Amino acid sequence: MKELVRLSGFGLAKGRELTSDDAFGVKAYDDLVIGLVCDGVGSAQAGRQAAQRVVSYMLSNFKNPPKSWDIEKSILTFIKNINQILYTESLTQYEGPEMLTTLAMVVIQGNRLYGANVGDSPIFLMRDGVVQKLSFDHTLEPGSHILTQAIGLEADVEPYLFENFIHPGDKILIASDGLTAVLEEEEIRNHLIDAHSLVKYASKKCHDDLPDDTSAVVIEIKGIDKRIELKRQKLPIPTTLKKNQTIDGYRLIKPLIQNERTWLVEQKGKRYVMKFPPVAAREDEGLLDLFVKEAWNAKRLKAGFFPKAVIPKNRSMRYYIMEYIEGESLKERIQKRPIHVDEAIELAKFLLRASSFLLKHNLVHGDIKPENILITRRHGKEVFKLVDFGSIVEIFSITTRAGTPSYLAPERFKGEPISEASEIFAIGVTLYQSLTRRYPYGEIEPFQNPIFKRAKRVRELNEAVPEWLESIIMRAIEPDLERRYAHYSEMDYELANPQKVKPYFDPKASLIEREPVKVYKGAFIVSLLVNFLLIFLLLS
Repeated sequence: MKELVRLSGFGLAKGRELTSDDAFGVKAYDDLVIGLVCDGVGSAQAGRQAAQRVVSYMLSNFKNPPKSWDIEKSILTFIKNINQILYTESLTQYEGPEMLTTLAMVVIQGNRLYGANVGDSPIFLMRDGVVQKLSFDHTLEPGSHILTQAIGLEADVEPYLFENFIHPGDKILIASDGLTAVLEEEEIRNHLIDAHSLVKYASKKCHDDLPDDTSAVVIEIKGIDKRIELKRQKLPIPTTLKKNQTIDGYRLIKPLIQNERTWLVEQKGKRYVMKFPPVAAREDEGLLDLFVKEAWNAKRLKAGFFPKAVIPKNRSMRYYIMEYIEGESLKERIQKRPIHVDEAIELAKFLLRASSFLLKHNLVHGDIKPENILITRRHGKEVFKLVDFGSIVEIFSITTRAGTPSYLAPERFKGEPISEASEIFAIGVTLYQSLTRRYPYGEIEPFQNPIFKRAKRVRELNEAVPEWLESIIMRAIEPDLERRYAHYSEMDYELANPQKVKPYFDPKASLIEREPVKVYKGAFIVSLLVNFLLIFLLLS
C-alpha cells in the first residue's frame, strides 16, 4: 500500500502552549492504511492522555487484526474496547469519567474507504475539487461544543460508521475541530496539499496564535491496489489436476512440486510453468489473499532476476503463468560439489542486486536459499534466477518464522520484523553453504529455538576461499545484529572492493586468533629482550 498513498500528519498547540491535547497517527501496513485524530477533551483531567492512548491502541491493533474479522468489525470492536478500558481506568483513578477524547478515523483497504467518528472531530473527502464532510458531529446541537458522545464518557459507545469507494486523486482529511474553527471549507479545498501546509496556513491566518489545538492527517490516493480487483474475479479453483488435461490452451505435462499445484505445461510447442492456489483457498480467504498477492508480485516484478510471469486476462480458472527455465537449482549443484570462488562472488552480487531491486518496491524475498535459486545458461554463460514469488513480503513485516529456519537470522526467531539485515543473513548462509556444503549453525528444524554458537570459519572447510571473501560471509552471518551488515549497499561495496575489507574476528576469539601478527611480534620482542638480558648477565 505504501507506494499507492501519500501520507502526512501535523499538529500545533494553541496560543503559546508547548503541548497539545490532540494526538494523531497515520500508517500504511501490508494491505491497509489507517489514519486517525483524537482531540483530548480540555475540560477533563486526563484528556491529553486519553487521546494518546487511543491513537496508540488503534495503530497497534490494526497492525495485526484478526484475519477472520472484516474491517467494519475490527473498527467497531477496537473502539468499544478502548472506550471500556479508558472508562474503567478513569473511574478507578479519578472516580469519574476524566479520560475523555474524541476520535475520527479512516481505514483504507483496496478500493474501499471505511470510517468512524466519536465526538466532533471531522473527516472530509476532496474529490475533483469538491470537499465533502463524511463524519457526523456528536454534539448537543449544530455548532455546539457540548459533546453527546466521547471515548471514555460512558461504559458503552456507539460510533458513527461510514463506507465508500475511493478513486485515484482523492484526498482524505482527518482533523481536530481546531482546524474547522479557523478555516472554511473553501479554504480547506484551496490549501489541502498536505497536513503540514494546511495547519501552517491556519496558524498563519491567526497570526500564529491558534485559539485551539489544531491537528490534521491527510491521505492522498495515488493509485488503487490491483490485488482487490484480481481477488474479486469469479474464478474457480480446481481441486484435482491431471496429466494431459488442457486448461485455456495449456496442456498439463507433469507436476513440478509434490503438492501438485505447480505444473509444467505446454502451449503451441512452448513450455511454461502454471501455478494454482492451494485447494484450501476455496474456503480460506487468507490463503486466497496470499495467492493473489503472489500472482500480482510475479506479474509486476519485471526484471532479469526473476522468471517472467503473466496473469492471463481470459482465464477460466484461478492460476498464473511463468516462463519455464531449464537448468538446475543451486541446491542440486552443491549436492555434487561446492561452487567455485568466482561463482560465489557472482552469486553474492546477483542476490544483492535482486534484493536491492525488491527494496525499491518496499519488498524483500523472505526465503533466500539454494533451493530457490536456479542456474541456467544465457548466451553461453551461466546466470542465476531467483524464484518463489510466494515468499515475497513487505519489508519490516512481522512474518514470524516466514522463510526456512536454517536461513533465518536470530532476531527473526524472536518475532522481529524482516529487514535488509535479516535478508543479508540468509544471503550469507546461502554463500557459506554453497562454498562448504554445510550450514554455519547446523540444520534448524521448524519451531526450534536454536542457539547460535560460533560458526566455523569458511576457510576451515574450504581453503580455496580468499580471506577477504571469508570476512564478508562471516560478517553477513554474524548473529549479533550490531556486527552484521545493515544494508545491501555495505556488503555490495566490500564485494567490489576486496582490498578495503576489514578482517572479521569473532569477539569471543582469543587475542592470538584476532591479532596473530601483533601477538607474534610482541612475543618476538619479549624474547629478544630476554635474550639480551641473559647475554648481559652472562657477560657480567
